[in-house]
Amino acid sequence: DMRTVISVLFALFLISLPLTAIAAEGPMELPAGSNSGADMHNKAGIKNWNAGNIEGALKHFQEASAEDSTIAETHFNEAVSLDKLGRHGDATMHFGAAKKHAKGNDKILKSPILNGHLR
Repeated sequence: DMRTVISVLFALFLISLPLTAIAAEGPMELPAGSNSGADMHNKAGIKNWNAGNIEGALKHFQEASAEDSTIAETHFNEAVSLDKLGRHGDATMHFGAAKKHAKGNDKILKSPILNGHLR
């Protein structure tokens, strides 16, 4: 019947949305005491993200990761940016790196968007 058709179409619509649209998860600040260059780029990335410049944000998050690739939050921030840009394969790779370096950080380990990519 028509309700079934509408339900199926609505479900397909939800599946087609980037996971960020549902979870509304954005970039994270770096932990206190992180590499200062990484922190500077991360803060610039968050400013770009908040201004709606996702490409610019991604470039800064990539620079932050280049400064120190062991910071989980820089990988997480790259991943949410990549997800927002529809680059899900690359996003999944960086969510994996974020999980690997999370050091027990529940904000990363229990992130719906991260776990949506890594299931």
